[in-house]
Amino acid sequence: MLELRDIEAGYGAVRVLRGVSLSAAAGAVTCVMGRNGAGKSTLMKAIMGLIPVAAGHVLLDGNPIEALPAHQVPRRGLAYVPQGRRLFAELTVEENLGVGLLVRRGDAGLRRHVLDLFPRLEERLDQQAWTLSGGEQQMLAIARALCLGPRVLLLDEPTEGLQPSMITLIRDTVLRLKAEGLAVVLVEQRVEAVLEMADQVVFMANGRVAETAATQGLAPDARQFRDHVGI
Repeated sequence: MLELRDIEAGYGAVRVLRGVSLSAAAGAVTCVMGRNGAGKSTLMKAIMGLIPVAAGHVLLDGNPIEALPAHQVPRRGLAYVPQGRRLFAELTVEENLGVGLLVRRGDAGLRRHVLDLFPRLEERLDQQAWTLSGGEQQMLAIARALCLGPRVLLLDEPTEGLQPSMITLIRDTVLRLKAEGLAVVLVEQRVEAVLEMADQVVFMANGRVAETAATQGLAPDARQFRDHVGI
């Protein structure tokens, strides 16, 4: 389980996160929603050690990891797909996957599992990443993260800018990973996608957790979406 307790973080003197607490269980999808500027992406970066945590704790299976250098966090079982994908554009699909597999010493079984999840990538192993479609690039970004063999997967706006068929593919992949026992933390703004994937929704506002709700009790026109997302 991933647990955040009273996290404070930001950029220099600017405090963005103010006492954020949440938990993400194995085999469940936790969605983080909120308006632009609520602190969602900053939260992801704080979990991964990409910005310093000024106060509070990030716990993985009860062990604090907030003081770890960013390059050590993936070795503890966390993987992150940032908004915008951040692929190595000039490298091939195979080479991008190889970067992820470095942490797992080139685990062939893990590579096979990832390609089974995304068979289209296997057809494009020799293509440079920049030549892929937007949906294929998102597949590659997720596949590269999964090559780390994570227990917790962080996805920041994975369906942004994608056509409906690709959104469906990403949704199905997240649900499969959930069934395989991963803890998934998802930043997403599409209400319909959230209701299809998530077990709980953490609504953020002004760098704080405004409300947490189980998706089982939410409808597309629920008050929480109107209050915290503006839909």
